[in-house]
Amino acid sequence: MNQLFRRKRYSDQEAPSGLLRVLGVWDIVFFGIAAIIGAGSFSSLGEAVFRGGPGVIILYIICGFACGFTALCYAEFASRIPTAGSAYTYAYASFGELIAWVIGWALIMEYSFGNIYVAFSWSDYFTSFMGRIGVHIPDYLTCSYTEAKKAFMGASENKELINAWKTAPLIGNLKIILDVPALVINGLITWLCYVGVKESKNFNNIFVLLKLFIILLVIAVGIAYINTDNWFPVSTETGVASFMPNGFAGVMSAVSGVFFAYIGFDALSVLSEETKNPQKNLPRGMIISLVLCTVIYIVLTLVLTGMVDYRKFDGVGDPLAFIFEKSNANIAWMEFVVSLAAVIAITTVLLVFQMGQPRIWYAMSRDGLMPKKFMEIHPKHKTPGFATIITGIVVGVPILFTDKSFILDFTSIGTIFAFVLVCGGVLLLPSKEKLKGRFHLPYINGKIIFPVIFLGGLAFFYTWQPEFFNHLKDWHDPVEGEFRISIIVFILINLVLCVLAFLKNLSLIPLIGLSSCLYLLTGMSHNNWFWFLLWFAIGLIIYFSYGYKNSKLNSELNGDLN
Repeated sequence: MNQLFRRKRYSDQEAPSGLLRVLGVWDIVFFGIAAIIGAGSFSSLGEAVFRGGPGVIILYIICGFACGFTALCYAEFASRIPTAGSAYTYAYASFGELIAWVIGWALIMEYSFGNIYVAFSWSDYFTSFMGRIGVHIPDYLTCSYTEAKKAFMGASENKELINAWKTAPLIGNLKIILDVPALVINGLITWLCYVGVKESKNFNNIFVLLKLFIILLVIAVGIAYINTDNWFPVSTETGVASFMPNGFAGVMSAVSGVFFAYIGFDALSVLSEETKNPQKNLPRGMIISLVLCTVIYIVLTLVLTGMVDYRKFDGVGDPLAFIFEKSNANIAWMEFVVSLAAVIAITTVLLVFQMGQPRIWYAMSRDGLMPKKFMEIHPKHKTPGFATIITGIVVGVPILFTDKSFILDFTSIGTIFAFVLVCGGVLLLPSKEKLKGRFHLPYINGKIIFPVIFLGGLAFFYTWQPEFFNHLKDWHDPVEGEFRISIIVFILINLVLCVLAFLKNLSLIPLIGLSSCLYLLTGMSHNNWFWFLLWFAIGLIIYFSYGYKNSKLNSELNGDLN
């Protein structure tokens, strides 16, 4: 049993690798902005606003707060272990091999399914842009079969999806419905990642600058069309105007969409072996990009919910273009500009995610937990060539039969779970002598401060939302009941953390990061957990049938015994 939790020792020196170290601190910042702004602002923001209303801004603040402390934990690991693998590598060093495998398997899910969702969103914006210049792509070639069927059977108001189902050609009894633009862009991005990180870097930096310009333009133009009444819509159930018309549970139901907007920053740690001076540049780039993106998200959400009633964002895959349509602000030129920019901007999100997954496979293969083929470096391009091609296939095939809502929820839970283990892993790290030029997580004794923060926050929330606590044991409602049970579990875990903080003098920053990420998990439904646990079970089968036997660490330990 102990062998399942055997830890790998990493040197804090730069590990030799066939990968090219070409990325500086601002390249890391731009890769962070590329991944973070796009997935949330150009795609999942519409779904998040519809679920949570204007109050979803609170969730963006919570997520930004949680990710900020998590980013500091990532930065500490990146400083100590400057190798590819991200949270997988960090878990290997702190929790042992089995947990490392679980995290690596979760990250593969995150990057694969994350890119599927973003590919769908890219397709929405591309189709929208082509329509604005007079080129119509048939609806049945711009969505997935599952998405169209669900819309038709569920009497959705999305006209494009309904039309796709009604007009799709038949082969026998099978309707031919597939998202061709999503498949094409996945293929092109896979090729770009295959040919080299330097080429990817140059491509990304140019497009990020364009992305930032367009977002600032949206904010500047949109401010003039804000109607503050939209920030306090009247609830259809209560008839009362509220910043959170669907209640706090409604805001939390948007956690998948909101958190998805932040998952990009953890992909940066995957680029450790391609970063110059990773102990210094990675932490800086990670934190700078996260702060900038959080501020942009907050302002952008206020503009969108102020311009358009939140209920109109149902099924909207291109929210930034949507707010300028005829039925809303009616600014044709902005609609055109945003659509064009989104096509370019979301491409950078695809690029970062598509770069991340092959390097997870590369790290796991190097440790013997995946077949050796995945660690092959292309002799010319200096990229994990085989792993990159497989990534393209793994992303491309599900595009044919999945839908955005399922993918969004599935992606977020794996990411948050990885964040929980990274923050927890930092708590297990031994203290280390500070070295000049390296990032070091500041140690603040959480013995007293963490219990005060948690218990004080609990008291404040009880004063703010007494009704919620009064009904905390009412589990009959299928949605509210799940959330209330999750909150009870969250409170109990944090009480345990308060005791451990007091007894063990635990560091405050990873404690807050851990607690914040645990809170985000309370927004996950039983369906999210079911599919995550199913993915987890498949991963365990692969580990025990291949990884455990072929682990290099296992071989080293057995060699020592012999």
